[in-house]
Amino acid sequence: MNVDQILLLSSILVPAVVSVLLLSGLIGKDELAKQLAFIGLGFPCLAGIVLFISFSGTTDDGYCFEVLFEETGLQQLGITFHLGLNGVSSPLFAMAGIVGFAAGLAAIGSGAERIKLYLALLCFMQSGLMGLFASVDLFFYYLFHEFALIPTFIMIGLWGGRDRRSVALEITIYLTLGALISLGGLVALNVMVDAVKFDFPTLSKALLETGLLESTEAKIFGLLLLGLGILVALFPFHTWAARGYEAAPTSVSMLHAGVLKKFGLYGLVQIAVPLLPAGAAEWSSWLMWLALGNVLFVGLVTVAQNNLKSMVGYGSVMHMGYCFLGIATISSLGAGSTVMLMVAHGLSVSLMFLLSTFIYRRSGTFEMNDMGGLAGKTPVLACFFVAASLATIGLPGFGNFWGEFGVFLSLGQNPDHLLFLGLAALGIIISAIFGLRAVSRIFFGSPSESLAERAPKDPIRDLQLGEILPAGLILAALLFIGLWPRGISDRINSEIGPRYERVDYVGLSAFTPACCLIEPGGEDANQSLPLGAPQSDAEPLSPPNDN
Repeated sequence: MNVDQILLLSSILVPAVVSVLLLSGLIGKDELAKQLAFIGLGFPCLAGIVLFISFSGTTDDGYCFEVLFEETGLQQLGITFHLGLNGVSSPLFAMAGIVGFAAGLAAIGSGAERIKLYLALLCFMQSGLMGLFASVDLFFYYLFHEFALIPTFIMIGLWGGRDRRSVALEITIYLTLGALISLGGLVALNVMVDAVKFDFPTLSKALLETGLLESTEAKIFGLLLLGLGILVALFPFHTWAARGYEAAPTSVSMLHAGVLKKFGLYGLVQIAVPLLPAGAAEWSSWLMWLALGNVLFVGLVTVAQNNLKSMVGYGSVMHMGYCFLGIATISSLGAGSTVMLMVAHGLSVSLMFLLSTFIYRRSGTFEMNDMGGLAGKTPVLACFFVAASLATIGLPGFGNFWGEFGVFLSLGQNPDHLLFLGLAALGIIISAIFGLRAVSRIFFGSPSESLAERAPKDPIRDLQLGEILPAGLILAALLFIGLWPRGISDRINSEIGPRYERVDYVGLSAFTPACCLIEPGGEDANQSLPLGAPQSDAEPLSPPNDN
């Protein structure tokens, strides 16, 4: 194996090994445990960034830095341990590393009880997240997702805030159900095409050779949409998410809302839509209306929140609606924009949860009505929070803007989607209302009576170096995407364009004049690709007791 392959494999193994060491009882002192956790969570971040920079394109089967172990004991079932990165998974892999490291730094400085167990579970969770985006084999893609889910349930139950036990039970039911349904869809897909292996390239090739009836595609896609939709909190299966994020320790909220919830979207973009385009077209209208439920209904619920952490949680669920809208367009532009938004949202929502905890440490509450006037005492924290809020709203200069802008453009490509475009645009106003209101209530105006009484006894200090580091790391990544979108859009487009040729043909044929349609693979096949495909050198679109 070369250095890049070793880095890819080690990004999964290192946090797993650290987790085992912390659980073994061999590590006596808490300080040593924190140092090990720093390595276990810092290495995937470093590996993700290095591999992101080193990424220069994919091989014939669509992956780079491939690691393959065929002797898994399950090879007779077509299951191999197959790792690799492509244009879609590469930025998500790097994002997972950055968010994981930031969450680890927050955990190390949290003062949580039973810190060794806390950090061990966090490392185990990070190992699963890195493996999720690196997996080429569908079995291990699903398995790593479960690896990341298990610590989530345990950590909410042990270190969560109010109603942590009932919340842990609720999300266990929801996420287990979603995972089982999505697994059923993946198994059905493999069985129907009788693929010799359970990996993406083999499955894709088998589908192109065999083909499925449109009715069969629609049934399998519906199964995948239901299962993955539950995991991503698609309306009306959204109720578990915000309650879970509010009750969870901050590091868990960052990793789950920022990274783990992208599992379902990643599955739809990478697997379901490109492999089952006819089925996706059947469900497109349904998905758009459900996505608007996230944007409008959940958005209005977000506006009504006074608890800061609850507002961030509901806001995260709301913005998943934009991702689903991009997927529902059944186009390469929509899919590419969704991937960019997934990366940017993962960073911005993680930053918001992190800053919410920093505010709690200074105010003693998450209730925004009990704050006020913090800007004068914590100007650095105020600057970070304003930047994070503007990123969440989708202001130009931050990564979220390009993702949302691309989703709107993909909706505008189809005359039948103009109503959805208009309704989705209302979400920008809703985001601005709750985001700017939070800034105003927390940092400006007169301090509340409770905060004024608290200040003389416990002087409020601005962000310290240990807090600036994780927040600055995430904000730097957001600005990188916002100021240089081609840094990730080119690789996303290079993967999405060819993969979505057949998808674009199916999705566009309903409203594009026959003279403008070109059969995929024809002499002028590149002309059939929408703006998301790389056709030229033009600039692309690119609770109390919190830990």
